Amino acid sequence: MTVDVVHSGVGGLDEILGGGFPAGRLYLVQGTPGAGKTTLGLQFLLEGAARGERGLYITLSETREELEAVASSHGWSLDAITLYELAPRGDDLSLESQQTVFPTSEIELNETMQTLLARVEESKPTRVVFDSLSEIRLLAQTSLRYRRQILALKHYFAGSAATVLLLDDLTSSPTDQGLQSLAHGVITLEQTSSTYGVDRRRIRVGKLRGVRFRTGYHDFTITTGGLEIYPRLIAAEHHREFPRAALSTGLPPLDSLLGGGIPRGNSVLLTGPPGTGKSAIITQIATAAARRGERSVLFTFEENRGTTLARAHALGNDLEAQIDAGLVVARQVNPADLSPGEFVDEVRRAVEKHDARIIAIDSLNGYLNAMPRENYLLSQLHELTAYLGQAGVVTLMTVAQQGLMGSSMVTPVDASYLADVILLLRYFEAQGCIRKAISVLKHRSAPHENMIRELVLSSDGIGVGEPLEHFRGVLTGVPTYSGDSAPLQSAGRVP
Repeated sequence: MTVDVVHSGVGGLDEILGGGFPAGRLYLVQGTPGAGKTTLGLQFLLEGAARGERGLYITLSETREELEAVASSHGWSLDAITLYELAPRGDDLSLESQQTVFPTSEIELNETMQTLLARVEESKPTRVVFDSLSEIRLLAQTSLRYRRQILALKHYFAGSAATVLLLDDLTSSPTDQGLQSLAHGVITLEQTSSTYGVDRRRIRVGKLRGVRFRTGYHDFTITTGGLEIYPRLIAAEHHREFPRAALSTGLPPLDSLLGGGIPRGNSVLLTGPPGTGKSAIITQIATAAARRGERSVLFTFEENRGTTLARAHALGNDLEAQIDAGLVVARQVNPADLSPGEFVDEVRRAVEKHDARIIAIDSLNGYLNAMPRENYLLSQLHELTAYLGQAGVVTLMTVAQQGLMGSSMVTPVDASYLADVILLLRYFEAQGCIRKAISVLKHRSAPHENMIRELVLSSDGIGVGEPLEHFRGVLTGVPTYSGDSAPLQSAGRVP
């Protein structure tokens, strides 16, 4: 059976709800003060106004001026919405009137509800927002009386075509679930403070009768223009066909090391100590793709855009020209301002709206440190790489190991299970110089070389040398040589 839905005015929420609110029902929107309930209620009514529907906002706790100030901060006009204010006026705050939020203390709950319903009858709205239920709860004084009034509201609106949002600020006991049982659906908005950076917000649909909706928590932000909700990513919903040909790195020796290049849809983890060339290889792969007309997006958590461009220029890379052409996007991520859901949404938009074929995360250390209190962050990253793989996107990730040489090096993030390909970079000492080596530890999709090659970074670009066949112990940092002459490249030049 097809269910008529009412769009919420927030695209991400409609996606979570399976299209929108089932029409003609009563819903509870709950959250602590500041979580975004009023903003969501206004967006809901403004969406209806844009569709030619009548909207009624009944405010029991805020004044018209306060609501208009909220709307103005988002660039909205409330002219198309009917506002009915029952908040006390400044000249009504006498001792007698302080025993209730209403203008006269003699008004009983039943009379108040009759006044509200009379306003509804007069307006005949198709969308209604009550803000907030805490005032009715205080006026009712007992939980039984309060529940009866909400039940009466539900029965009243059941005979109309109105879709109703009841806003509640969670002032009741956490164990009181009576209101949740009466509502057709329950939406919870949460706001938590972090040790550093902006507050985190998330939304959860706890109940929606008769509709298949997306469970779990979803991050959201409040920006100029209202709520921006980022639905939790489910990779299985986004499979599409793509060519299986390998992507060239632009360096034939590195392609050879990888067994022909990087297969489309694969994720590549570059791991090694700081300075071994992980970011340089990512930049090389992105610019090589740009020369073929493919778009890449580089998310950097630790470097600013200037540093990225300066490093590329020092290696003779034309990254800036590719950025100017729009084929490479270097996005510096502010760790204090981004939630995991918002980051995933940025990646999705890069792939779905801008057809990015390469997504780079540099580095996972910065990604995890940016969101240290987020639970299950690696699980979310696994879902993201699975989504990118099913879209045929190559994912490049770097992780910096602690330490420089030998077995004392530690990887702070065990992300090896996320990657289809693992490139290991190392320092080693030979002929009185500190040199770099590169090898492939893992490749799920194709046979690859098991050899270790020298890696050279210079103003001529990135050089990958011949296999270090006559060295033993390169990965320890202090190898021994068993050949007649050292087959090493010049430390500062690429052949």
